[in-house]
Amino acid sequence: MTLRLLKFKSGIVKDITEYAAGKNGPFYVDGNLVRFVNGYPEKIGGWQQEQYFRTTATGTTTTAQGKPKKILFWRSTSDGADRIALGTHSHLYILKADVLYDITPLRKTSSSLSNPLATTDGSTTVTVTDTSHGATTGDYVVLDSASAVGGISADTLNRIEGYEITKITDNSYSFESPDTASSTVSSGGGTLNIKYLIGNAESVGIESSDPALGWGTGAWGDSTWGTARTTATSDVSLEATQWSLQIWGDDLLANNRLGQIYYWDTSGGENQRAVLVSSLAGASGVPTQNRMLSISFPDRHLVVAGTNSLSDGVFDPMLVRFSDQEDFTNFTVTASNTAGDQRLEVGNKIVAITPTKNETFIQTDEAAYGMTFVGPPFTFSFRLLGVNCGAVAINGTISVDGTIYWIGKSNFFVYNGNIQELPCSVQHFVFDRMQLRYQDKIHVGHNKKFNEVTWFYVSTANTEGTNPEPDSYVTFNYSENVWTIGSLQRNVWSDATGFRTVPFAFDKDAKLYNHETGTSDNGSAMSCHIETSEVEIDETGSRLFMIDKIVPDTSMTSDTNLFVELKSRKYPHATEITKGPFTVTSTTRKVSTRAKGRQIAIKYSSTGTDDNWSLGDFRVNAREDSSR
Repeated sequence: MTLRLLKFKSGIVKDITEYAAGKNGPFYVDGNLVRFVNGYPEKIGGWQQEQYFRTTATGTTTTAQGKPKKILFWRSTSDGADRIALGTHSHLYILKADVLYDITPLRKTSSSLSNPLATTDGSTTVTVTDTSHGATTGDYVVLDSASAVGGISADTLNRIEGYEITKITDNSYSFESPDTASSTVSSGGGTLNIKYLIGNAESVGIESSDPALGWGTGAWGDSTWGTARTTATSDVSLEATQWSLQIWGDDLLANNRLGQIYYWDTSGGENQRAVLVSSLAGASGVPTQNRMLSISFPDRHLVVAGTNSLSDGVFDPMLVRFSDQEDFTNFTVTASNTAGDQRLEVGNKIVAITPTKNETFIQTDEAAYGMTFVGPPFTFSFRLLGVNCGAVAINGTISVDGTIYWIGKSNFFVYNGNIQELPCSVQHFVFDRMQLRYQDKIHVGHNKKFNEVTWFYVSTANTEGTNPEPDSYVTFNYSENVWTIGSLQRNVWSDATGFRTVPFAFDKDAKLYNHETGTSDNGSAMSCHIETSEVEIDETGSRLFMIDKIVPDTSMTSDTNLFVELKSRKYPHATEITKGPFTVTSTTRKVSTRAKGRQIAIKYSSTGTDDNWSLGDFRVNAREDSSR
């Protein structure tokens, strides 16, 4: 009998057959919620939900309205407070000391309306009359100073988060109350104000990038004259709401894609809303339609990408404009300031913009540019860095200590002075199972402690229907140059920063989780596993062996149960025989089994709430056996 060492190279490989992965590595071929540290796999850290509240940290718990799209953490120097800005597809928030504040800009306010509310006995529908309200279905309104009506209390009507409306006419709309009316009232609510949040008219409220439908959509000559396009045939997308968030000193600058630029002044307190930059004193030439924004470093110009021209106001998705230095309110070009613009040529639209140490990295759907501060008279130089390397998602690009990583149409890229395709051992696996229609929802996050860049994406396994959110991930460990995969529902992610000593993220329901915390899924079990490729017991693979013993090599806590399955085959296409699962604990010396084959593979898994493990080099006891 001979103990055979099972030693595998780090990383998961899925783009070749399992037998080939065994012959060329051997590698691991599948996994979930597992990372590699010093070449060996281990379970990732758990996560715990962090509650946040409506008014005070001891009040009623709440969640933000809308699907999270962007988060930004900063610490103000003026008051020393830590804040998170959260943009959802319908709202903009500040989270401070676990209290959520709605700072969504207002489109307009209707003041001192007299008894505009109507209720029906037994119904939750509240009808509002407001002449020329300008709102559309899906917009949000907040009632202020309304009195109880039809048995629905004033606190319910005036709730902080407001209501999503359904338009009835140009002069009326309705919303659904959480409480049922106990009487019919045709005109009530007293004298009240209604605040209209920015909505569909300002490109806010679009949950997913949907195909454009109807007559004329698509390329010339596609289909037949007068035939409306369908979801299946449309190749034109109406873009979802996305946010660009930037810190200017202690304050917040925000832009919803294809919308305007907003400013939130920290010194005014959390109960104020963001306002238009164009409304600030001295503002000049501020663009009114913008795809995204950034701040150049170290010169501090506000940069907008995909915007309208200063001269004629026409929107150009390839135009870059920048403000005067140190003045985000002034975009008017004069001989005495550094404001200006530049149109990019390669591509159809600017997709992403990322500030780095030495330049601003701008990506169209086809190319990448470097925008570098050079001073007067040109202010910035623009260099074409590469083509056929465009971005697909506004949040799919990230800078890690000056190195840029991003996801493209069918591959991954890195830029560290030169653009290169990033070799990926799971590339075909990821892109073959990705719902390309929802690539715009891809969100990239960084976990510096473990040298990981992770992209969350919508997979074909997602069955949510018309508005699915990211459910899967692919991770690149740039220190060990290896890839891992798995399932985890997260919409946005931020690395540990400031007082937040661990990474944090929001899921699709706007629940906030602190990651690398504990060993469970918020108190529930984590289903983790990693599986090896098939390896031949002898070099030629021509002889059959009987495996009768597994000798584990692990580091685990005393309350961990690690399950081990031994898989064997006589030929690569033969039926796989599985023995186990066998339970391995911190005191297990060996596992007895009987498995016959020319190739073997091992799957390691755990399903508990307290499991914490890392693997070393397992061995198996093998003796040559006959084919009978």
